Amino acid sequence: MSLWAGRVEGAVDPTVWEFLRSDDAELLPYDCEATAEHAQRLRAAGLLTDDELAEVESRLAEIAQDPTAYTEADEDVHTAIERALGEVGRKVHAGRSRNDQVAAALRLYTLDACAEAREEIDALALVILSFAESEAETLMPGYTHLQRGQPVTLGHHLLAWVEMLDRDRGRFAHAAEAAAESPLGAGALAGSTLGLPPPAGQMRNSIDAVADRDFALDYLYAAAVLFTHLSRIGEELVLWSSSEFAFARLPESAATGSSMMPQKLNPDVAELTRGKAGTAIGRLTGLLATVKGLPLAYDRDLQEDKTPVFAARRDVRLALQALTVLVSGLEVDRGRLGQAAADPLLLATDAAEALVRGGTPFREAHSEVAASVRDGSFEPLGTAAESVAARDGIGPGGVVEAIAELRHRFGDNL
Repeated sequence: MSLWAGRVEGAVDPTVWEFLRSDDAELLPYDCEATAEHAQRLRAAGLLTDDELAEVESRLAEIAQDPTAYTEADEDVHTAIERALGEVGRKVHAGRSRNDQVAAALRLYTLDACAEAREEIDALALVILSFAESEAETLMPGYTHLQRGQPVTLGHHLLAWVEMLDRDRGRFAHAAEAAAESPLGAGALAGSTLGLPPPAGQMRNSIDAVADRDFALDYLYAAAVLFTHLSRIGEELVLWSSSEFAFARLPESAATGSSMMPQKLNPDVAELTRGKAGTAIGRLTGLLATVKGLPLAYDRDLQEDKTPVFAARRDVRLALQALTVLVSGLEVDRGRLGQAAADPLLLATDAAEALVRGGTPFREAHSEVAASVRDGSFEPLGTAAESVAARDGIGPGGVVEAIAELRHRFGDNL
């Protein structure tokens, strides 16, 4: 069944039908929600009776929960809903087009996806914050270029993960704000002569309303940056759980074994998360490439907007949930971390700064300490713990206050 059959005589070739058919079943409940709102507008304009509106709303509630409502014979979810509504469905399409209909449904879907992402980010952040509290004073090396730099604490390092996730929450909030506007009333591109009342939050331009996919790009951008951050976290988990670092042990509930080597415990969750970052970036790039050459208003190319959004939502949810399990079960080897943090060269910068406090210009102090490192005569002036305690505020010495501030920043979410 199609909504445009009145214009085309005879049946479309089966291969063409299969090519044109949209794989958008995930939009079913969201399209039902948008259709219910449109039906209320039709009633307000006197184009549906009270009984017809009640029938539409009742049937839509049933259809939204019925996975069999969408059949292979339907071209898309909009067609399925109109067919499933029965006789009254023939009236519901008045004053709208599939163009504003699909835009409305995808916006509602994206709003839901953004809320879901924020909830899962909060869950992972809570686990990391609790982990950071327990390891607030656990010394470890801080790294630049993957080389030991200065002493920090594991708690301080973990809070850097939470800061990244907090920014991700903001990006999904922005995407939700962009998706919250309503394209209903735009029709195919120029509105309708039926005088329907505007929906709440109606967009200002009917052409833009059906052509705009910025909200989907915003969502995919938020997902891509999130996965970039999760990939960095995953990379560190891979390193820390390796025999070479041996800073942490993987929980068996979030690891896999080898099909050949009996001794292996593999960080597959961290690795697959790292791999999915490339896929997330590709989805954003793909939709950008699709949209960039389209003339206004609507073009069938935009049917390609849904698949990346659907797939991104699934990956965001599952990756965050799996990482939450992994991090919550991670076991830290404090002895190994402490041994690494005891490297005296981690205190070379402290030695240079001690010379600066005594009046030596920093460049001279840097050269003097570097020379002692080269000839093997360097001797630290204190301990790693003393060094950490001296660097509060934004540094590792302020980790307790930073944890409290982050909990306050996340508010009721945590």
